[in-house]
Amino acid sequence: MRFGLKNNLTLLLLSLCTSLFAGCLSTIIIFALVAGFEASVLYDYTASIECLENPHKPQYDGGIITNPDLNLGLEGWSIFGNAKMEHRQLGGNKFLVCHSRNQPHDSISQKLYLQKDMHYTFSAWFQVSEGEVPVRAFIKTSSGSKFVGAVVAESKCWSMLKGGFTADESTPAELSFESNHTSIEIWVDSVSLQPFTQEEWNSHQDQSIEKKHKRRVMLQAVDSRGNPLTNAKLSIEQKVSSRMPIGCATNKNILNNKKYQDWFTSRFGLTTFENEMKWYSTEPSQGKEDYSVADTMLQFMKKNRIAVRGHNIFWDDPKYQPGWLYSLSSSALRLAAEKRAKSIVTRYKGQLIAWDVINENLHFSFFENKMGADASIMAFKYANQYDPSTLMFMNDYNTIEEMGDQVSSPANYLKKLREIQSSLSKGARVAIGLESHFRVPNIPYMRASIDKLAAAGVPIWLTEVDVEKGPNQALFLEQVLREGHSHPKVSGIVIWGAWSPQGCYRMCLTDNNFNNLPTGNVVDKLLNEWGRRKLQATTDDNGFFEVSLSHGDYEVKVNHPTIKNPSLVHTLSIVPSRNSSTVLLRDSP
Repeated sequence: MRFGLKNNLTLLLLSLCTSLFAGCLSTIIIFALVAGFEASVLYDYTASIECLENPHKPQYDGGIITNPDLNLGLEGWSIFGNAKMEHRQLGGNKFLVCHSRNQPHDSISQKLYLQKDMHYTFSAWFQVSEGEVPVRAFIKTSSGSKFVGAVVAESKCWSMLKGGFTADESTPAELSFESNHTSIEIWVDSVSLQPFTQEEWNSHQDQSIEKKHKRRVMLQAVDSRGNPLTNAKLSIEQKVSSRMPIGCATNKNILNNKKYQDWFTSRFGLTTFENEMKWYSTEPSQGKEDYSVADTMLQFMKKNRIAVRGHNIFWDDPKYQPGWLYSLSSSALRLAAEKRAKSIVTRYKGQLIAWDVINENLHFSFFENKMGADASIMAFKYANQYDPSTLMFMNDYNTIEEMGDQVSSPANYLKKLREIQSSLSKGARVAIGLESHFRVPNIPYMRASIDKLAAAGVPIWLTEVDVEKGPNQALFLEQVLREGHSHPKVSGIVIWGAWSPQGCYRMCLTDNNFNNLPTGNVVDKLLNEWGRRKLQATTDDNGFFEVSLSHGDYEVKVNHPTIKNPSLVHTLSIVPSRNSSTVLLRDSP
């Protein structure tokens, strides 16, 4: 466990204590606790998606779990339901086995105490006696049961479950595991449950943003002879940002609405067209393609230097198909699908940064039912064939939003992704699209799920972020955007807030006069915080000023009574690097 000192006075007292006498140590410890000396545990973003011969050690040394690595036999663990429990050892590894189960909830458990509003991250390793079986983890209290996470466990190797939750109350609780397959044994090892305060959680985000999006820079203002300029006034302005893309969906309403155009182009450098590239929009009648609206929108975005994600080539939901598609035979549909992919992908080749190749193919199966089980694979093959250089996404919902929707759980998402990847040529660019349509976000589960998905080693985007209407909509939106932006493996975010006079899909950012709603205020605040910056600063006695700057290009002006050229503009480019850099701001001769 790490400890952090929160003020310099405590550091000074500890130094004095060391130099004077050891007897003051207890006094200093008490002082430090009062002054804000507290445990600070870094978040572990790692996760495994491989089935391993031996499990990894428990994260956080098990956190608040007793006997997390099961080296102490059955200590801390008990039977939940009517199962039987035993301690086993295999190849030097010790673990618990739950067997003779009659009900899904029959398993092992450990009693805990939860603290209200604490964020808990959970991990454990599972194996089953035969087959491939989903195993779920739950926290049970007197108020009910809370789903923590799930994994598909296998026989003869260990699989990692990673999940999380936020405690609604301070209460006794019990951690247990479930599986609908009562005939199998559940093997458990390396269990961890680590609590974090909201302050600690925020610090994880800040640390990640600092590492992922920023770089520390030491600026020194000097005159033409190299002498430092004390108390020089610096004006630092970011002109071009190379930060992680954050955009917003648009629709055809932007084409003829100047207020919409001004509001949007002043904020975003990235968009997704809400409906205008979908098959039912571009080919409402068989053989009669019409790309005019999508073309016009794309030209507008190009003119305003706004990048576009293609959305979508196919949508697996049977409700959203061109009407003429339903009557086609399997072979005719395959021909139509290949023609569709060739038409739209070649038309926009080199003009888009990504494609959602097949939308919601975990929840729906229109093309699989009509064309065969390999429909998703064929969709990616078509797209990759006609544009191999563009990033190609699977795109689905509830993978990070809803823990109870196991259809699109991280495990099932990765299983489908592997099927697609294995069928494509080496080097094909495949990515993970997470729609992110939230009701009430479970931020620890969101983070843990992205951790798990990130182990696949492909880009991850939050592609359609919104929160359903309610009193906490803006608050929840901020939580989701902060978590997404700060996660080390999230590469881009699109907010699903395309404006329509009749109302938005689920979440508007403005009213019909393009005055910000609370959700729009949140977006502006975060874009301001993360995006282009204007900063005024003063150098120290040696002409130095140290600052952490977001990646991008900057202009710096120096104002000092002795400089000869006050209009001189210095340019600097901040690029990703683990090392800090020193920049000399020299006056002209």
